[in-house]
Amino acid sequence: MTLPATEISPPQPDVLVVPLGAPLQWLLLGWRDLLRCGCWSLAHGALLAAFGLALMATAYQHFWLLAGAFSGFLVVAPVLATSIYAMSRAVEHDGRIGWPLLRDTWLSWQQSRFMESGGYWCMVRFGLLLALAGTGWVVTSAALITLLAPAPINAPLDFLRHVVLSRENYLFEAWLAMGGILAAPIFASSIVSMPLLLDRRSNLLMAVLTSWRVVLANPGPMALWAALIMLLVLLSFATAMLGLILLIPLLGHASWHAYRALVDASALPERPRAH
Repeated sequence: MTLPATEISPPQPDVLVVPLGAPLQWLLLGWRDLLRCGCWSLAHGALLAAFGLALMATAYQHFWLLAGAFSGFLVVAPVLATSIYAMSRAVEHDGRIGWPLLRDTWLSWQQSRFMESGGYWCMVRFGLLLALAGTGWVVTSAALITLLAPAPINAPLDFLRHVVLSRENYLFEAWLAMGGILAAPIFASSIVSMPLLLDRRSNLLMAVLTSWRVVLANPGPMALWAALIMLLVLLSFATAMLGLILLIPLLGHASWHAYRALVDASALPERPRAH
């Protein structure tokens, strides 16, 4: 008996195995796309760097909040890079890079119904889930530091002295452990989810499960990819956020090529490209 079309499950994307050094190749390809897209890519980095500077200025005297906010920013970064993925996708097809592409990418969710399977709303829902996770970490981080720190944490030096370097307790280790417990499943859920949702008509559950399958099939390359992201982000923070101007578009474009290398989604219907 043939099932009605509405009950037939869409095909699962194939997950590919890549060599350990593949993340370095993704960065090189991301750099190529960054040069191709130019100011349109750098504008994303400039906006997020400006946001980081504004956050720093606002919360500088409340560093317990600032530490959680910056790490929470990393949680929602895959969603913020959506239009960067769209630019790399356009480069693949010799498409035009410009304001119409960015506008259509961010407003395409208005063209589909909320409950439509494989519609643009799945990207909105995924973004909301990541934002909720990021907010939860900010609150948890702030509560952990303010409640357990031996002295008020109001400035970077306070955080360094009473949390990072303190040997009276294991607050810093606990803070890192809690951050890792939250970050690991989010990272595993979002490695290829947003690029897949942008590129193909996939539902949210399929995209997240595909991302987890990628991690299980490529533990070494994914560990290296996570380490490279953290290292580059820390270097950018050390430049008073100015490094984000270059880093955000570089990682966004590189993440698109990571998706292309790790997932064969040709069995799924292609999502129309923005113009």
